[in-house]
Amino acid sequence: MGKGVATLTPWWRHTEIDSDAILNALPTAIVVVDGNNRIMHVNSAGEQFLRGSAQYLQDKKITDLLPTDSPFFSLLRRVRSLGQVISEYDVTLESPRIGTRFVNIQATPLPEHPETVVIAFHQRSIANKIDRQLTHRSAARSVSAMAAMLAHEIKNPLSGIRGAAQLIEQNTSPDDRDLTRLICDEVDRICNLVDRMDPFSDGSPVERDAVNIHQVLDRVHQLAKNGFGSHLHFVTDFDPSLPPVLGNRDQLVQVFLNLVKNAAEAAPESGGEVTMETAYQQGVRFAVPGSESRVHLPLKVTITDNGDGIPDDLKAHLFDPFVTSKPSGSGLGLAMVAKIIDDHGGVVEYTNKSKRTTFRVMLPVFKDEALS
Repeated sequence: MGKGVATLTPWWRHTEIDSDAILNALPTAIVVVDGNNRIMHVNSAGEQFLRGSAQYLQDKKITDLLPTDSPFFSLLRRVRSLGQVISEYDVTLESPRIGTRFVNIQATPLPEHPETVVIAFHQRSIANKIDRQLTHRSAARSVSAMAAMLAHEIKNPLSGIRGAAQLIEQNTSPDDRDLTRLICDEVDRICNLVDRMDPFSDGSPVERDAVNIHQVLDRVHQLAKNGFGSHLHFVTDFDPSLPPVLGNRDQLVQVFLNLVKNAAEAAPESGGEVTMETAYQQGVRFAVPGSESRVHLPLKVTITDNGDGIPDDLKAHLFDPFVTSKPSGSGLGLAMVAKIIDDHGGVVEYTNKSKRTTFRVMLPVFKDEALS
């Protein structure tokens, strides 16, 4: 006992921890920029976020990686002018290099070098959007009883419209018969929707099969040009190599007809433009709440208008039933869109910037085993 007791030194006093190793262990993308917006440092998550190695990104201007009209740069200016931490939520970053990213941003000036800013990009999982759609789905059920009562009242005038169109068809020129045929086809489609299911209920599952999304969009385009969108300029940019989607054709027509109609109503009377695009997102997988698996939603359809955008007070509730900015609107169109896309295992979202509103619908592709 007289020899004394050995003193144990805490391990951390013997270990020199590399600050870079700490930063690289973080799942959050960290980027440090100087007063000229040149990248001084980036951690491993930041390399993945900006899609480049630290060596490549060093001294690169971040304006070379993100468009100068991005809300990110106004955030940087505010951080430098105020000299304090600023957070921005629900930011969409888009560029050819990084693609489309949904992030929350936190920017902090360095005390000794106030022009130098440390930026943390917290990527928001698409699961947040799916979570919100589950809420919208619950709200949509509240109109189920009303829709069931209206079904009978809807079918009665539809049968009259169909009969009138058939009579007109007998006495019109061949050129006009395409329009009367279009009227009859649409009446049949709407009656089929009413007969098979209440669009807001969780009744028996609808039949699904391989659907060519371009045939759906072509039908929507034809309906819009010959009706509510006759005054608009339509731009289409379709990827012809897209595989089919597993879905219900009538319901998908209803979805995109609603989105295009909303776009047409938002676009200006003079110079109004609606753009319809399709693309395949290779390797894009999303986490789903309550599941360890990740969902592959590679098929993307976007509908963009050049209107004034969505009012700020409606953005958080855009897909809720009875929410609308139109004096005569029912507020059910986007609620129906969210419900149908959710039933198809997809996601619908929107972005609103520079007076251009874009709705994106992401869907799974058809696989033979999906029907087995």
